[in-house]
Order: sequence, then structure tokens, then C-alpha cells
Amino acid sequence: MSPTTPASALTIAGSDSGGGAGIQADLKAFAAHRVHGLSAIAALTAQNTRGVIAVHVPPIEFLRAQLEACFDDFDIHAVKLGMLANAEVINTVAEVLERHRPAHVVLDPVMVATSGARLLEDSALQALRERLIPLATLITPNTPEAELLVGRTISNGDDAERAAATLLDLGAGAVLLKGGHLQEGSRVIDRYFDGVSSEEFIHTRLPLDAHGTGCTLASAIAAQLCNGLSLANACEAGIDYAARGLQQGYAPGRSEVLVLDHFGAAPHP
Repeated sequence: MSPTTPASALTIAGSDSGGGAGIQADLKAFAAHRVHGLSAIAALTAQNTRGVIAVHVPPIEFLRAQLEACFDDFDIHAVKLGMLANAEVINTVAEVLERHRPAHVVLDPVMVATSGARLLEDSALQALRERLIPLATLITPNTPEAELLVGRTISNGDDAERAAATLLDLGAGAVLLKGGHLQEGSRVIDRYFDGVSSEEFIHTRLPLDAHGTGCTLASAIAAQLCNGLSLANACEAGIDYAARGLQQGYAPGRSEVLVLDHFGAAPHP
């Protein structure tokens, strides 16, 4: 890699035909941070801003071929994990990561789409806990996802702290528990825990119905790790990036659902 070659980040996730989430959002976030984006498509979705219409999971050997092609040729600084629909996909991804051991793995445990469509099979939940969480530098669940992972309700900040401790006990290096689904007045509080320190990142709650925020946030964090930021600082920068994208978001479809403006959110050089 020459001094002018950008670092590479790999997203292993689902394709969103509507362009607002998944692989498409991940690659936009990587590019905005001047990181070279690689992709391995673990699922294809037929979706738009109104919802998910259909999901197709490609043959597992094709997923493996994509992964090996990327690791064989590129110096991958960070991997972002998104929609991994079933246990077979999760186990395959875990096997490849265990073999290649990238420096950073950011796990966004995508389980349910914003529209309410279930994107993770029930049988995959245990595989996610046992195979991927221990490989994660950082896991970025929202409140419903964290509730599924820890098996109990999260109603307030104290519950969030206990859930994060459970996720750390499962082997995660750090947890960024997103606060968008937790009702805490006019604020959104994203909580970071790494077993040693904790931080709260606070933004004003926006009256928006948006699509792809979780994908964008996890990818922005992965990109900032590629660019040399510490984990906590990468989380803060990623949250700021997603917040700017939301503030300048637009509705590309016929619904009122917004996608993030990656151009307006791009960090300054």
C-alpha cells in the first residue's frame, strides 16, 4: 500500500435495493471518510422506503468466495458486520474472521428492519451470541436488539448499563448501546462501555422517520478506526456523522421516510 492509498474496510451485510441502508449505505459512509470500501453480500433484499418485500440468501459457498477474494488481495483494516440472516451465514463469517483476524470488527446486530420486517432467523440468535460477539471489537445494538441478545427488557439508563455489562460478558470488546428507541425525553443518549470506561453521547431527538441510520453509524465508526481514531473517539465521530446526515436527510421515494445525506455529512479533510 502506497502512502496515498486509502485504508480498506470490508462490509459483510445485506444489499438494500432502495439504496438507503445495508451495503449501499456502508459503501457511501466509507467513501465519505476516504476509506476504500469492499463488500461481501450476505443477503439480497427487495426493499424500498416503504418496507422489505423479499429476502434472498445467496449460496453459502458464494459468500465464502467473496470473503476470501477480499482477504486474499486487500489489507483490511476493519470489518463491519450487518445483516447476516441465518446461523449458516453467521458461522461461515465467523470461520473466516477467526482465520484472518482483522484488527477491528464492528458488529451491527441487524435483526429487524425499520419497517418491522424480521431480518434474522430465530435459530441464528444463539450463533450470533456465541460466534460473532466474541470476535467483535465493538457491538452497536439498538434497544430492541439488545433486549433480544440479553433476554430482558431495557426501560431506562440503568437497564441499558446492565445490558451492556451482559454483552461484555459474552465477549464483546466494547458496546455502543444506541438510544434512539429508548424514550428519554427530548434527548437521544447513546451509551458507550468498554469494561473500563463509559461515556454518554447526547443529541437532540429529531422528529424524523429515517432509514439506514444503524448501518451508517457502524460503517462510519469502522471507517474512523481505519483512519486511526481510538474506539471511543471513533464512536463519537461516527455518531456526529450520522447526526449530520439525519439533519440533512432527504426522502428519495414516495413515502416520507428519509435516508441520510452522506454528502452533507462528510467529515472535513
